[in-house]
Amino acid sequence: MNYTFNQLRIFLKITQTQSVTKAAEELHLTQPAVSIQLKNFQDQFEIPLTEVVGRKIFITDFGKEIAIAAENILNQVYAINYKAMAHMGQLAGRLKISVVSTGKYVIPFFLADFLKEHEGIELILDVTNKAKVVESLENNEVDFSLVSVLPENMQIEKVELMQNKLYLVSNTKQLFKNKTYDKKIFETVSLIYREKGSGTRLIMEQFIERNSLPVRKKMELTSNEAVKQAVIAGLGSSIMPLIGIKNELHNEELQIIPVKGFPIKSVWNLIWLKGKNHSPIAAAFLAFIKKEKSHIIKNHFHWFEEY
Repeated sequence: MNYTFNQLRIFLKITQTQSVTKAAEELHLTQPAVSIQLKNFQDQFEIPLTEVVGRKIFITDFGKEIAIAAENILNQVYAINYKAMAHMGQLAGRLKISVVSTGKYVIPFFLADFLKEHEGIELILDVTNKAKVVESLENNEVDFSLVSVLPENMQIEKVELMQNKLYLVSNTKQLFKNKTYDKKIFETVSLIYREKGSGTRLIMEQFIERNSLPVRKKMELTSNEAVKQAVIAGLGSSIMPLIGIKNELHNEELQIIPVKGFPIKSVWNLIWLKGKNHSPIAAAFLAFIKKEKSHIIKNHFHWFEEY
């Protein structure tokens, strides 16, 4: 056996993504480079690690066992590195955060300066829908989660980061002559929804129910980006978070339809399990957020108040 640290890292990523292409993207490598390293790693075992059926790769039972061993080895190597940095007085280790999909427009600005200040920190950022974010928090798999809708029936603590605003939007090929519309406009627009489990969808449905809006549901899509592109293409309108459409508004690809009762407002919260014993890194990040959040909002989200 003569496998390398890099081969272990690549094979583990392939098992996590179930794809050579996705593994290459996440590791910032070319697909041929990942394929070669997978083959070199496989050549050291007589039992197959993977199987390809059609164009899809599957991990064998033996491959899954090797992946667990690879993860343990990699974690030990990371631990050695972190301990070395800690002895030199540097804050080092992993910070794990799960983020609802629209939160990807928010969280990087609250992380950037902290990570620059502490180069020994490795960030594990999982961007997914609200249901999976809550699940990872409930299972204590992450240090923090970023949500705009607080989970029910869970003991949590939180820090409010900034306001979230949602507007009814369409592409700019449609003309809306009125300065303000009432809820009857929903009789004439077809709405594009996010998938079930999405925080944006929950806020949208609660608002619709609360105001007895006459909704015409057009379709359901699984990401904010997919909804945005569908609206730009003219497939319908949607109720979307302002934070995710800044560039499209500026480039006049999207427009806000002025409707009474909008924007729908909520709050972006950084949350964690109540009573959680924070690691030194998580505690340092929390202290950083509490100290710097006003400064970050002023520097990066001042445009938010224009709407």
